[in-house]
Amino acid sequence: MTVQRADARRNYALILAVAEQEVAAHGAQASLEQIARTAGVGSATVRRHFPTRRALLEAVFSSRIDTLCDHANGLADADDPRAALLEWLSALTTYATSARGMADALAGGGADDADHVNACSARLSSAVDPLLHRAAGAGAVAPEVTTTDLISLVTGIALATEHHPTPDAEAHRLLALAVHGISPQP
Repeated sequence: MTVQRADARRNYALILAVAEQEVAAHGAQASLEQIARTAGVGSATVRRHFPTRRALLEAVFSSRIDTLCDHANGLADADDPRAALLEWLSALTTYATSARGMADALAGGGADDADHVNACSARLSSAVDPLLHRAAGAGAVAPEVTTTDLISLVTGIALATEHHPTPDAEAHRLLALAVHGISPQP
């Protein structure tokens, strides 16, 4: 295990704080050079801590991902597996539409991360898999639906509604339409 020097830890924290502000203001395409300038470090320092834009976005959204994972874990033993899954999907939709750039952090692909695992999606998948399996076992969700499908669905909805006058309301409306398709009420 490598121990970071105190100045490296300070730089990391400073870069992350500035990145959170820049991503909130400009979304996932926030300028890495502007982040470096505002943090008072060189762009090489930013790249040393965050080798890709994806790595930076994953760090920016880490606490939101933790909250979503905790929420999924709290719903794991709910009496109604369908309602638990839908509650979690609603929470994911709210987070994805309220945090500029989060949908991009969850979206797969991208030239700068072809060799990297999308850590945000992987953490979410691990947390929500039990909810999905319970809902599928109860016959509330088609057995071929995967967690990746659900995260991709919400991500797509969030990206599609990003510039809508009321993105959260429109995203939840579209999610309700999609849910009817993947898990119609009996």
